[in-house]
Amino acid sequence: MNSEEKTTVLSKKDIRTAAVRYMFMACNTFNYENQQGPACVYGLSKALRKIYPKDDEYLLSINNQFKYFNTTTWMANLLLGASLAMEEKDGLEALDTVQNFKTGMMGPLAGIGDTLIWVLYPTIMGSIAAYMGLQGNPTGAIIWLCLNIFFLLFRIKLFEIGYDSGLKLVTNLGERINIFTEVASIMGLTVIGALIPSVVVMKIGLVFTTGKVKMPIQSQILDKIMPALLPVLLTYVVYKLLVSKKMTVIQVIFAIIALALVCSFFGILVV
Repeated sequence: MNSEEKTTVLSKKDIRTAAVRYMFMACNTFNYENQQGPACVYGLSKALRKIYPKDDEYLLSINNQFKYFNTTTWMANLLLGASLAMEEKDGLEALDTVQNFKTGMMGPLAGIGDTLIWVLYPTIMGSIAAYMGLQGNPTGAIIWLCLNIFFLLFRIKLFEIGYDSGLKLVTNLGERINIFTEVASIMGLTVIGALIPSVVVMKIGLVFTTGKVKMPIQSQILDKIMPALLPVLLTYVVYKLLVSKKMTVIQVIFAIIALALVCSFFGILVV
């Protein structure tokens, strides 16, 4: 089969089917031997079968996809789409190139994907949606649902982009993606910093008394120094505990609950 024929083997439907199949199994078949390798096989198997009608060639390609692979599932769509295009064009001659390409790019793209997708997106948009929910506004939940539907479709498009652009995608856009990641990180930190005084509530109920003078510590002292000083300090302490790995997330949550109960009982903290 020549290269001209190979470029017409797969249809748009084949590409989208491969994307959906991989997305469905990306984490469902995860294991500690080859990580997302089985998901790659499940996702690409039907498309590869069209490329390799002969059983022996098909098995060689499938076994190649079973090798170790692990990256952010969104970014994997780019790599697998490009890998599929390479095999469609060059057949078995592309197997080494496909494996080297996936192995070389899964680490750098995981760094980008983890920052943008697993940290910034849920942190920024989830915080905004949660804050709206705390205010009794259902718009936040609607926005969150619509965004997830949009990004589900966008992930399919990423697979198509990888298939259409091939190797040029990551080499031409590498530096621009890094710049975008830095900008998004700064924006994420700004949004989270602004949400701290709105979401984290901590007020001192003690009143300093001397003679006939009574001075509420919260309103007359702490708020004069810096509004929302206690929420910021609490956020900083939680951050340091988690970063230092001295406590797990669950331990921190229970510690905050216990501290709130004890301080509320003695009137130190109030609502």
